[in-house]
Amino acid sequence: MAATPPSFSPSRTTCASLLRELQMIWDEIGESDNDRDNMLLQLEQECLDIYHRRVEETRKHKADMYQWLADAEAQATNLVSSLGESTVLPRGKGTLKQQITTIRPVLEDLRSKKDDRIKEFLKIKSQISQICDEIAGCGQFKSVTGSDVNQSDLTSKKLGELKSHLQELQNEKILRQQKLKSHISTISELTEVMSIDFRKTLNEIHPSLDDSLKGTLQSISNDTLARLTGVIHSLKREKQQRLQKIQELAKMLVELWDLMETPTEEQKVFSHVTRLSSASADEVSTHGCLSSEVIEQVEGEVQRLNVVKASKMKDLVFKRQNELEAIYRGVHMDVDSESARQILNSLIESGNIDLSDLLQNMDGQIRQAKEQALSRRDILDRTEKWKFAAEEEKWLDEYERDENRYSAVRGAHKNLKRAEKARILVSKIPSTVENLTAKVKAWEMEKGIPFLYEKIPLLHSLDEYIVQRQLREEEKRKYREQKRLQEQAAVEQEALFGSRSATKKPLCQSNNANTMAGTPIARRLLAPSGRHGTSGGKERRESGRVNNIIPVNYVALPKDNSVSRGN
Repeated sequence: MAATPPSFSPSRTTCASLLRELQMIWDEIGESDNDRDNMLLQLEQECLDIYHRRVEETRKHKADMYQWLADAEAQATNLVSSLGESTVLPRGKGTLKQQITTIRPVLEDLRSKKDDRIKEFLKIKSQISQICDEIAGCGQFKSVTGSDVNQSDLTSKKLGELKSHLQELQNEKILRQQKLKSHISTISELTEVMSIDFRKTLNEIHPSLDDSLKGTLQSISNDTLARLTGVIHSLKREKQQRLQKIQELAKMLVELWDLMETPTEEQKVFSHVTRLSSASADEVSTHGCLSSEVIEQVEGEVQRLNVVKASKMKDLVFKRQNELEAIYRGVHMDVDSESARQILNSLIESGNIDLSDLLQNMDGQIRQAKEQALSRRDILDRTEKWKFAAEEEKWLDEYERDENRYSAVRGAHKNLKRAEKARILVSKIPSTVENLTAKVKAWEMEKGIPFLYEKIPLLHSLDEYIVQRQLREEEKRKYREQKRLQEQAAVEQEALFGSRSATKKPLCQSNNANTMAGTPIARRLLAPSGRHGTSGGKERRESGRVNNIIPVNYVALPKDNSVSRGN
């Protein structure tokens, strides 16, 4: 496109008019032709110099425009590469000014994107740097500048990697903050149980952990977490040691209370201590229950009780002896009370033995006695049953020898019931004795000592009982045989001479003197068979005539007056 010729102002004069005016001036002056030619040549040279200068300036401006275009294209290419953009640069068409006009907005847009991207990188890097400084435990945060950003790589991929790294650090920070919170909570619980200054403990770890410092970032550094962990271990160890000490003191308290029979009301003062006797460290969470003050109080109480214990120890020793003797007597074991008390009294008065050791020794004897008593319990129970059965057997023998046991007197039915139960019990005596003997032999074989009952070997007593029982059985057999012979003689005599009339006796009387002394008497009138018959006297006589037998234990019953008169 052709350039438009410059317009000249009407006031301006052209070179030709100026040259004509110059010729007229020269004519007036009278310049020579030679001078005129020299001045024209000089004027032309000056005009050429001006044109040359303008051309050079224009040529240089053109070169600058080419250079600017080249630099712009190179810069745009670098920006596209560093930003990772897919922008297509416009190709050079038209004049230089047109090309410059085309590429300038693209370059400015890329530069704006680069500035925004750098700001984003700086923001993310600043956050990463801050979190890293927090984790490292730096007191002051290092500021991030543009020089810390690699401007040759501002791609979205690099930005994404930084964001991912920032997210990992943020997650790590959250985990550390949670761990920090958990550690502080644990320390709070431990210090509360032991009444230790919580804030002072945290300040010794790191001043930023104090909640009273509002707006201060709490340290989450490895050093802080490690110190928190160490303090927790130290507090747990201290808690365990204090708990063990409290439990030992509580055990001593209970032993002293038991020794001196301390009233329950006085024990309640230290119930918060005795409750910890069987507790584990994790179960103890009551405020101040393991404080130094509580431990000092319990120690003082133990010392006080020990002083009281020393004055009462002698009484406690003899009390233990009474308990030991009671255990032995309860299981029918032999114990020489007088000799044992003399020995204890001599030991105490000599002062050559620690009374606490003596009490422990007696406690051991009591435990051993209880074990022996427990091992004897089954045999003793069986022995009591055997003794009771033997007593019932003895009573039954006396009862059966009483000729008037069926008399219709008050209380006779109770004796008859007792006799029925006694017969059942007596029938089991052989098996009872046999089982008891086996138990005693097994016990003696296991213990290696004889089983004494009231200072006598129980097996010896059982053997004697068996022999005596056999003798009694033999006597009873002889008595029954003799009785049978007497009854047979009476029957024979009656067959020869007839029966004699029996003298009537009131039912309420008994001609046996043992009845008044408590010997069993008859219980009721009704009983099966002729041996325990309960019919009237007339019926008994008629039955006697038919069978020619008069029972030995015959009892005449009273009748009404009308019946007696009729007979």
